[in-house]
Amino acid sequence: MQFEELKSNMFERLEKELPAHLTYHSVGHIKDVYNAAQQLAKEEIISDADLQLLLTAVLFHDSGFMIGQNDHEQSSCEIAKQTLPAYGYPPEVIARICGMIMATKIPQSPKNLLEQIICDADLDYLGRDDFFPIGDTLFRELQALDVIKTEDEWNRLQLDFLEKHHYFTSTALKWRKAKKAENLESVRSKLKH
Repeated sequence: MQFEELKSNMFERLEKELPAHLTYHSVGHIKDVYNAAQQLAKEEIISDADLQLLLTAVLFHDSGFMIGQNDHEQSSCEIAKQTLPAYGYPPEVIARICGMIMATKIPQSPKNLLEQIICDADLDYLGRDDFFPIGDTLFRELQALDVIKTEDEWNRLQLDFLEKHHYFTSTALKWRKAKKAENLESVRSKLKH
């Protein structure tokens, strides 16, 4: 499997084809998830072969946005199925990659460790110091898509999301749970004022 070639071609393609109004679901987000997945995978001690599959799934997990918003995970799988054979990925491996992509659909439903890692990496920022600046990019994206209009609506949406969300891997729980609880309290206090 020619992973390095795939990686550079995929980043190039995402740069060109992801719509400009996607301020959150951008190449920046995919790179952020990629880095988080690498760090989590290292701590969770997965094999190099599994790491390659995980990072391949990360490259594709939001590629469906090149086609549209609705069911973007399913579209991401279709893009993976069309693209990966040319890079030497066999069908059974592509099926595992699609399993990881589909696990990121909200509400997340991972069935194994690799799926848990991609889910935790995808929402890693919820438990980080850059929660608010990254959240602002999602706020702007949802405004552009006319999903929400006001900051108050946004904060209610965030509160609901944070209350329902949980990390799956022991590493993410150790690294992110406490800060996520702080971020949740900050959002809650914004709504009170």
